Amino acid sequence: MTQTLLIVEDDLGLQRQLRWAYEGYEVVVAHDRASAIDMMRLHEPAVVTLDLGLPPDPDGTTEGFATLADILALKPDTKVIVASGHGARESALRAIAEGAWDFYSKPIDIDALGLIVSRAFHVHALEAENRRLAERVAGPGLGGLITAAPEMMKVMRTVERVAPANVSVMLLGASGSGKELLARGLHETSGRRGAFVAINCGAIPETLLESELFGHEKGAFTGAIKTTEGKIELAHGGTLFLDEIGDVPLSLQVKLLRFLQERVIERIGGRRAIPVDTRIICATHRDIDAMVADGNFREDLYYRLAEIVVRIPSLAERPGDAVLLARHFIQHHAKAMRRSVAGLTADAVTALDGWSWPGNVRELENRVKRAVIMADGSRITALDLDLAEPSAEPINLRAAREATDRQVIRHALARADGNISNTARLLGVSRPTLYDLLKTYDLNA
Repeated sequence: MTQTLLIVEDDLGLQRQLRWAYEGYEVVVAHDRASAIDMMRLHEPAVVTLDLGLPPDPDGTTEGFATLADILALKPDTKVIVASGHGARESALRAIAEGAWDFYSKPIDIDALGLIVSRAFHVHALEAENRRLAERVAGPGLGGLITAAPEMMKVMRTVERVAPANVSVMLLGASGSGKELLARGLHETSGRRGAFVAINCGAIPETLLESELFGHEKGAFTGAIKTTEGKIELAHGGTLFLDEIGDVPLSLQVKLLRFLQERVIERIGGRRAIPVDTRIICATHRDIDAMVADGNFREDLYYRLAEIVVRIPSLAERPGDAVLLARHFIQHHAKAMRRSVAGLTADAVTALDGWSWPGNVRELENRVKRAVIMADGSRITALDLDLAEPSAEPINLRAAREATDRQVIRHALARADGNISNTARLLGVSRPTLYDLLKTYDLNA
């Protein structure tokens, strides 16, 4: 498929020079803001090189910045590479802040600019693929979980394999890493016809947890004005998800163990054994092995609950997923709040990819939701996400490009499942070049 590049430049000599320099692309040119917008509507180019000095202000930047704003308003995912000789430092800061993908100072080095253009096309293609992936994986299946990371794909394949088997599953992972989504997805693919019932054992006082799980008979205690079924009984024929199982007190662990062994329960105040067919999925962010070793969790209960153990990677261990999920959350919250926010700036992508995400997906969604509300423009910046501080120092464009290269390579490796040949094909480079890049950036295939 031909890649379209729009060159916005009023210097006819430089315009011709740039046009012939990019033989591998379909090149269209414009000389002012009006013709640039016409070309945008007609060709919808993925990448634009934009000279800020456009008529009627060829010696300034006003018209150039107005053109930048119009291009991004028309097609927010366009990668705009801004070039100017007018106050390069100030123009660079402003251009990146207003959504330009990269900046290059005049006089223009055709080879260097060609490399920037090539990278911009690669990033644009990968982002489009990520959007297609998000649409594909967000449907029915494993609870609508969105990922492109091989580490998470492996977890999802494991869950799909164990779903039809009538075994208890323990999900281990940090808070906010998607344990309930996976539990719901496991239930949905299990074929069980009963309900999916979830309970957070750590959020219910110890005195009430037994009643919540096993139910109670009328008059069993003060305030028990009617017979009430517990969560285990409500999930008969389906699945009970016990979140934060590590917070269940030892006294209640004995009763839970009897249910798992005998598959019967007794309500509080009751004398009748009630048979139930309820599958158990449990989860915890705590070190359950250490709890067993310390005597804070019954070993026999652990082995009943952990017939299959699935360890969920944190968001920081899922390369590329932070940006993928951020775009999904932007689309969701912008639509819900009727905000005209449509994407991320380059510095936001770099910040998302480099953050450690101690709060995992929950933290990411919180930051994105706040950014959708607070964003001034059509695209969210790192400052909107509260992942960067304003600085008076010049932007280090080489470092920014290196960070983008790392991100693009990690995305490509994730999409190709670590296969070098397929990764090189996605990036449009040779295998030796990819090996050199992996070595340069100390990345593992």
